[in-house]
Amino acid sequence: MFNILVRASSILIYMDEDQKNHLKAYGIAYWGIKQQADVSWLLNYRGGSFLIKYNKAVEDECKARGVSYQVLADGKVTGILNEISDPQVNMEMVKLEKAPKIAVYSPKSKLPWDDAVTLVLTYAEIPYDIIYDDEILKDKLAAYDWLHLHHEDFTGQYGRFWSNFRNATWYRDDVKNQEETAKRNGFKKVSEMKLAVAKHIKEFCSGGGFLFAMCSGTDSFDVALSADGVDICESMFDGDPADPQAQAKLNFNKTFAFKDFHLDLNPNNYEFSDIDVTQTRSLNQSNDYFTLFDFSAKWDLVPTMLTQNHDKVIKGFMGQTTAFRKGLVKPSITVLGENKGAEEVRYLNGVIGKGQFTFYGGHDPEDYQHQVGDPPTDLNLHPNSPGYRLILNNVLFPAAKKKQQKT
Repeated sequence: MFNILVRASSILIYMDEDQKNHLKAYGIAYWGIKQQADVSWLLNYRGGSFLIKYNKAVEDECKARGVSYQVLADGKVTGILNEISDPQVNMEMVKLEKAPKIAVYSPKSKLPWDDAVTLVLTYAEIPYDIIYDDEILKDKLAAYDWLHLHHEDFTGQYGRFWSNFRNATWYRDDVKNQEETAKRNGFKKVSEMKLAVAKHIKEFCSGGGFLFAMCSGTDSFDVALSADGVDICESMFDGDPADPQAQAKLNFNKTFAFKDFHLDLNPNNYEFSDIDVTQTRSLNQSNDYFTLFDFSAKWDLVPTMLTQNHDKVIKGFMGQTTAFRKGLVKPSITVLGENKGAEEVRYLNGVIGKGQFTFYGGHDPEDYQHQVGDPPTDLNLHPNSPGYRLILNNVLFPAAKKKQQKT
């Protein structure tokens, strides 16, 4: 046994269909980086595998967490690296050097839905902090590398739940908490506070931070930025009517991903704008899929990292914001995944300043139509979820050696 370990130079955590637990494998990679192990991401090799310099502690963690792996001798590793380095092969090796410090933007109070990102971070055993408006307005974002936004309404309209849930205890409590937070931070309206928060997040990203958003954290963010200085909230949300000229006053130069969209100012509707396709799409669960694009691993490292998977066709899933109308996506955006026939963009990435952002439509990759009050998804039942893998790609890619992050 001793001789085998002397010759064993690396642990390969393969990420193709043979992997027993894809999601926890990301946790091993993150843990390895935190332990200052030598961790590399083998892009497009067996589903985006991880190669870690042999360390008994890493092997023990793989066993404890149920992650499939192989212990490889030097010669085998050399063969893999030679295969990857071949200029004719669409593969690349990326060193993962610094474990990103992760923040999740979420209210402290319990709301009747869960967050796919916190579910998968917890399942993968990747540590994160929860922060909200108070912390962001006090510039606490500077302590983090990666920020996640999920089921949030940056327009100050309380998620447009007024029509169906205005008498629900959780809705009333949320309004009360948001109004108290706005007042505590010197704002007259929740909408004004949320805009300030969105602008702080924009500064974080422009300065080199990584932003990841899902569901209504995507389009409500851009709608709020476009309406800087414009009242788009009706009286039940902020005490006075919306500006009747609001649409004409939008500034799409201030947004991250979307352009030329039209506001939905009807407070009874569940939509903020026509960015989202939920109300107009003809797809159902049987034909709702999206396809990940292929990128050049040796030249387009970021989109390649973000699309690592053992499947290229991903099951669709709904949310308050399900998918993005393709014609409203800015031409500077890199589309990572779409349903081409339906003209729906599901997954996109862009650059702003020194930072990057990724928007991912839908609420929960393993719950097709998650309803308010439904129980959280048990990821023990979905350890190989391709949809959840896309979230974890975003968690890990800020760890890549910076000079390699060329696009």
